[in-house]
Amino acid sequence: MRVLGINALFHDPAAALVMDGRIVAAAEEERFSRRKHGKRPVPFSAWELPELSARWCLDRAGLTPSDLDAVAYSYDPELARPAEWLGLNDPWDHLRQEYARRAPEFLAEALPGLDPDKVRFVGHHVAHAASAGQAGPYPDSAVLVLDGRGECGSHLAGRYANRELTVLGSQSLPDSMGLFYEDLTQHLGFLRSSDEFKVMALASYGEPRFLDRLRDYVHLDGHGGFRARPVPWASLVPPRPAGGPWTQDHADIAASAQACLEEVLLGLARWLHDRTGEDVLTLAGGVALNCVANTRLYRETPFRHVWVQPAAGDAGTALGAALHVAGQKEAVEAMPTAALGRGWSDDELRAWLERAAVPYEEPDDIAATVAAELAEDGIVAWFQGRSEYGPRALGHRSLLAHPGRARNLERLNAVKGREEFRPVAPMVLAERAAALFDGPLPSPYMLFVHDVAEEWRTRIPAVVHVDGTARIQTVDRRDEPLVARMIDGFERRTGLPVVVNTSLNTAGRPMVDDPRDALECFGSAPVDLLALGPFAIRRKEVFA
Repeated sequence: MRVLGINALFHDPAAALVMDGRIVAAAEEERFSRRKHGKRPVPFSAWELPELSARWCLDRAGLTPSDLDAVAYSYDPELARPAEWLGLNDPWDHLRQEYARRAPEFLAEALPGLDPDKVRFVGHHVAHAASAGQAGPYPDSAVLVLDGRGECGSHLAGRYANRELTVLGSQSLPDSMGLFYEDLTQHLGFLRSSDEFKVMALASYGEPRFLDRLRDYVHLDGHGGFRARPVPWASLVPPRPAGGPWTQDHADIAASAQACLEEVLLGLARWLHDRTGEDVLTLAGGVALNCVANTRLYRETPFRHVWVQPAAGDAGTALGAALHVAGQKEAVEAMPTAALGRGWSDDELRAWLERAAVPYEEPDDIAATVAAELAEDGIVAWFQGRSEYGPRALGHRSLLAHPGRARNLERLNAVKGREEFRPVAPMVLAERAAALFDGPLPSPYMLFVHDVAEEWRTRIPAVVHVDGTARIQTVDRRDEPLVARMIDGFERRTGLPVVVNTSLNTAGRPMVDDPRDALECFGSAPVDLLALGPFAIRRKEVFA
């Protein structure tokens, strides 16, 4: 069965292709259109479809739209109700619903040859759940979904048995942990439905002194759900103007909201464990990108394993919807990797370099060349293999640096043009991780935080956050032999088994995806070396 998954309605439009139960491709539209998050999450943009990523998915498999057995759309308008019935202040939501109802027509126009009768609507939270319970490595698991909103709810709790879902609980709107966090994101001067991770980072600089006040508005209901009513944020702390300085009050309200979120998640997870008895918890929905909360779920609930979909936000519902529809007809396989996007052959990369007329070299081993550059404190743009699905750079589209130089945190934030309080992440071989970091291991998708061992904090200061933690990525040398060789080479030169890894982009722009993006980023940011496949491009030679 050939199923194309589509996420389009709210934000982070994406497409994914499942063939014969196997995940073939998945990519976010922003990587093609170069618009951050693909579009803004407003009703007036709901008609926009991930046309470019959908066509690429089909091209990847050599298919045309007429070859598809189904298109799975990750929202079901039949489940929706008017916004005013749901207690939402969204006067144009009816426009969003109309676009959803007409999605089959829009898709048939965007993908000529597609039969609109092949479009299948999948409930938004069911699609999120499938992206975890069906894509994850465990056929049996409890599944927890939390986000801003779906058709009528903001939460799903369920159980997968042999990758088949039973829904055990849900939370109706307007109560929403995702909207709670989004509202604070906006109050703190950041972009809602985009910059929630900045609130999480800022929280580490504060104390939760407003937590008791927040509990008046946000708390568990004792029956597997919660209450999350609008918080009068301005009565607690003044709003922060966009781009303005942050104060201790802002950090403290962020810390309070983070603590409140964690309390609710812990309660929901314990309730779910009581009803399932499962050893494994799988997570999806935008809230599941909160790696601090994920770590508390791992440490403080009875679940032995916690697996988070690397594209846990709405982009992941494209994959989940496709898996859900395919799984009704045939067995589906787990997600093999997050590297499901575009890639180029060495010959294609060479042609890009020749066309750009930039001097380059082809060393015997690009991993050794990069290791040497990093050891000399150079910043390296690393472009290798297929791009990652989801918001994390996982060793395919990364900026790399020396972790032993404390100034490299400030340096990388300056290169990327982002806030000074934002941390960068360590990349470490899986077999070495336990000696340096305490937390869920392995951690290949950078979705948990780990305590950095005391004796290592002064040795790798660039990757240690203000609270003594790090959001690590573990590298399995069987899956990522090139990255492993680079880390090995860096350790031989420096004695440090860790490399700084952050996403290859600059502020406000999507992650680099194709060779043109890589060359443009290299040309506009003070990066010392671009490792484009097996080729090395040095700044001092290009801009001599």
